Amino acid sequence: MIHLDHLTIFVADVARSREWYTQRIGLKLEFEIPGAHVAALQDDGGITLFVEKATQSGGAASCVLTFRVADVEEKCRELSNCGVVLEAQPQKLFWGYGAELRDPDGHLIRLWDELSMREKG
Repeated sequence: MIHLDHLTIFVADVARSREWYTQRIGLKLEFEIPGAHVAALQDDGGITLFVEKATQSGGAASCVLTFRVADVEEKCRELSNCGVVLEAQPQKLFWGYGAELRDPDGHLIRLWDELSMREKG
């Protein structure tokens, strides 16, 4: 058996990223270790995203995070109302129907939902 348990991304400001992922994306704070420069954020399926302070400056965002949401168009309206700029509004993209945006450190975020992917993807 193999099961992805957690993923770590490196960020410039742990507090800013913690706030962004909990308030904008909807992850929950699992735990944070004061002074350790890391926060553990969990999705509804139990996978933990660690946001960890980058130790070197100038590091490029090196992964794409894809989140399944209940309704991609509603989530995008919610994000836009909070001032988040979408790189791609909900539409048919090369990977299917969804939207794209970036977190404060430039990591690409893809959003999709099952119904829209089936009907429009």
